[in-house]
Amino acid sequence: MLRKKEARKKAEFEGLVMPHLEALYGTAVRMTRNPQEADDLLQDTCLKAYRFIDKFQRGTNFKAWIFKILTNVFINRYRKLQRDRQVRGQMERESHHAHILGQGPTRDAQQPEETILDHLMSEDITQALEKLPPDFRMAIILSDVEEFSYKEIADIMDCPVGTVMSRLYRARRQMQRLLYHHAVDRGLIEADEAQEEIPGASAKSAEVTDLATYRNQKKR
Repeated sequence: MLRKKEARKKAEFEGLVMPHLEALYGTAVRMTRNPQEADDLLQDTCLKAYRFIDKFQRGTNFKAWIFKILTNVFINRYRKLQRDRQVRGQMERESHHAHILGQGPTRDAQQPEETILDHLMSEDITQALEKLPPDFRMAIILSDVEEFSYKEIADIMDCPVGTVMSRLYRARRQMQRLLYHHAVDRGLIEADEAQEEIPGASAKSAEVTDLATYRNQKKR
């Protein structure tokens, strides 16, 4: 009896999660900037979602529900990583044998898997996203890539809608400045001397404010 119940639970969960696996993995790669870490993040997310599937209210937005789990797992991992780095840094400063602790993350772990990321989005946008703070990067991904509403993003990131709007505004301003320079370098738009002082101030820069517009510029 218990086996049948567990089998039904597994089948129901797979039916709910399968349509969103690609989006979940893509977001995990963009969050972690490393495919191996993205695999681990996705696995932990699915395990946690399966464990708490009884908490999911049938008929509501499953995608938003599981993306909230993904975001929470990522934030917890990120905070733990930051704490580990702080502890490691303190130990290295206090020890004359820092090499015993290892050399930290490998070069491969510090760099994104270009082949996968290029398949997900343009290299320029990927590089610009990597320079955003984690909260800004998540807001941009959830809004401009996954197309969640402000309210859904607020629920996923567990913050007020006003905070989401503020993060998106500031993130898009940063993306605007970053993508402007990419667009000039690649000859998509002409350099504006005024932009050298305040990137994002001119109409030309406004043309590359968001991800969708930048993609369209590259196709011309």
